[in-house]
Amino acid sequence: MYRRRRRAYFVLMGVCLVLFVSAWAFVRLWSMPAAIAMCVVAMVIPPVAAMVGNRKGPEDRWWDDPAPRPPSSTDAREPGDAPPSPDARPRKNGTGGPACRTGDPESDAWWDELDGRKRRG
Repeated sequence: MYRRRRRAYFVLMGVCLVLFVSAWAFVRLWSMPAAIAMCVVAMVIPPVAAMVGNRKGPEDRWWDDPAPRPPSSTDAREPGDAPPSPDARPRKNGTGGPACRTGDPESDAWWDELDGRKRRG
């Protein structure tokens, strides 16, 4: 499926390039409105090509992709670091816990400042 989507993307982008170059190389010599129309059509093709190249088909197995594993508190901490505090940054569903810490003290302090847990002083 990836090969088919990639091929379709490159075909569409090739058509776009051919339309644009031919419109101003020789079509403009015969008809300026036709050259402008070709450029308008060429302008619409790149977003369509991006959608075609990035879409998932019905046979793509997107529903069982493994979710990203949050870093565990033992993996992310350095040997001398203190354990994460219980008032860790809340997750999207509103629960907090040690797994919400990034393990980087500077990053955790930045998130705490953004969340309003620590005031800049």
